[in-house]
Amino acid sequence: SAASDVYKRQIGSWAGLVWNALNDAESLNIKQLKKATKLKEKELYAAFGWLGREGKLNITEVEGEIVVALNK
Repeated sequence: SAASDVYKRQIGSWAGLVWNALNDAESLNIKQLKKATKLKEKELYAAFGWLGREGKLNITEVEGEIVVALNK
């Protein structure tokens, strides 16, 4: 449907923001990603799903904090 196409484009654009932020840094935690992308946490997680499905993300937990990096 047209609505789902709009939503897919939106998530794709969020994924692009996350990818660019991670491409500029070695890895970032959620707080750093929110600051770098200006996205809300739920938007970040949607972007993680998009990038994760493409096999582009490495998500780990360090001292109780989620840390995200690109698979290069």
